[in-house]
Amino acid sequence: MADTNAAFAALADPTRRAVFERLASGPRSVGELAQGLPVSRPAVSQHLKVLREAGLVDDRADGARRVYSIDPAGLGVVRAWLDRFWSVALEAFVDHVEAAARGKEPGATSAGRPGRRHGVHRAGSGPKR
Repeated sequence: MADTNAAFAALADPTRRAVFERLASGPRSVGELAQGLPVSRPAVSQHLKVLREAGLVDDRADGARRVYSIDPAGLGVVRAWLDRFWSVALEAFVDHVEAAARGKEPGATSAGRPGRRHGVHRAGSGPKR
């Protein structure tokens, strides 16, 4: 299971993030992951080790090679951490839209209604346009 701090520390490295993002399209071997990256296969292996230790990546034997994939449980820990902020951001967006609809937004027209770019309308609130 991933630890949030270890997961974010592992993803802080740009090359490691690139390796992780390549796994989003499906399981890959080290050789497949290394193609097109500015690092060697051994370096990719080291990055995968860090990702595996952080709980973000899993591996399995496939003949003489190892195939790596994203560990859904590890990714779930990161997502749960980020979801805490999503609800706050969504509430702030709703508050912003409602304030704009009441004409309290700097983009409001002189008639007290929001300008065109702020014209988000919630069902059942205010006059229809």
